[in-house]
Amino acid sequence: MASSVLSLTPLSPSPSASVSTEDSFKGRWKLRSSRLSFTKEKVNLFSNAKSSGRVSMVVAVNASRFEGVPMAPPDPILGVSEAFKADTNDLKLNLGVGAYRTEELHPYVLDVVKKAEDLMLKRGENKEYLPIEGLAAFNKATAELLFGADNPVIKEQRVATVQGLSGTGSLRLAAALIERYFPGAKVLISAPTWGNHKNIFNDARVPWSEYRYYDPKTVGLDFEGMIADIEEAPEGSFVLLHGCAHNPTGIDPTPEQWEKIADVIQKKNLIPFFDVAYQGFASGSLDADASSVRLFAARGLEVLIAQSYSKNLGLYSERIGAMNVVCSSADAAARVKSQLKRIARPMYSNPPIHGARIVANVVGDPTLFNEWKAEMELMAGRIKNVRQKLYDSLSSKDKSGKDWSFVLEQIGMFSFTGLNKAQSDNMTDKWHVYMTKDGRISLAGLSLAKCEYLADAIIDSYHNVN
Repeated sequence: MASSVLSLTPLSPSPSASVSTEDSFKGRWKLRSSRLSFTKEKVNLFSNAKSSGRVSMVVAVNASRFEGVPMAPPDPILGVSEAFKADTNDLKLNLGVGAYRTEELHPYVLDVVKKAEDLMLKRGENKEYLPIEGLAAFNKATAELLFGADNPVIKEQRVATVQGLSGTGSLRLAAALIERYFPGAKVLISAPTWGNHKNIFNDARVPWSEYRYYDPKTVGLDFEGMIADIEEAPEGSFVLLHGCAHNPTGIDPTPEQWEKIADVIQKKNLIPFFDVAYQGFASGSLDADASSVRLFAARGLEVLIAQSYSKNLGLYSERIGAMNVVCSSADAAARVKSQLKRIARPMYSNPPIHGARIVANVVGDPTLFNEWKAEMELMAGRIKNVRQKLYDSLSSKDKSGKDWSFVLEQIGMFSFTGLNKAQSDNMTDKWHVYMTKDGRISLAGLSLAKCEYLADAIIDSYHNVN
């Protein structure tokens, strides 16, 4: 155990100070290995005369056991918000973090969420622990929302569903499952992808490699490169796919391309692994945004799907999501679920209940469910309007003839601008527009009133910064 010495040493009193044995002392403390010693000495503490006496403190501490722990770099996404908060410029824009904002750029709590919470209060529901797998009503609702209530995988009980800590925690559960029961299996990740994907698999000690996805020349999908890289993957590899509204690019495969992706994965005996963070929030339709997942399930493939309700219900801080594993039989699903629970138990024991009840109340009540779909359409519609206005502003202001149509072709809350790091730095340093350094902007943090200002910043950065 590290020890320390604390010494309080008063200097000599001034000549005018009276000193006596009876009403003076000098304190000295020595702290070694949690032992304290005290010794009296002569110092007058009560003299009315002025004194120039001072107390000096000397602390000697052994080197910390944590000297070898380096400072971690700031998170590339969450760090953007910290920089934004420190900026005092009135024109500043935070387009870094993917959280929905109103036209006035204020956080938004869905009306249907408030109603679901009112229901919880009226029922007087308790705060007892949930089972390890989470709230049963939530697990049922979320699986049916993803696959459709009449889907054979639901009716045949072939889906193992476990409530997770939003999308991130659900992905981490799956990564641990892969590491434990598919040792050495590689996960293929799109280039680029959401910034936390690599962290999750690194932390779980699951090897990964990238497949081509974004084509900087077209600011579109490199479909041929994607297919070629997936075809080269070792048998038994997992292929991480974004169900809709690819993050960070906003570029999704077409329905025909999804069919070809499924063909290759099926032919090469690979395992599809979906991250579904924007169901209903991308297009405004829950069914349309789940079509890619349902395509793979319909082919009889075993599939992993992580879900999140941060975006489509605005439950960012509730950390509510799920991990689903479609298996070939009900027996296999039961065994997989048991192991997901086994992994979750030492991680966090059991998930939180508040967000799960909100989802269960909304999805399970026909009136609230319809209200939710209407609110999602409004949110998705606002982002589509902003996307259109940004495209119009770029096209009218930029006289170079550059084609900005990729802004309209992308989907969801993000747009991949094609700006490099230096150009993105210019956006921040000169224009006070905060974004990730890969050129991604969150259109959810943009208002119609700010589109022309953003267009000026993009055009300047694109043409005037190498």
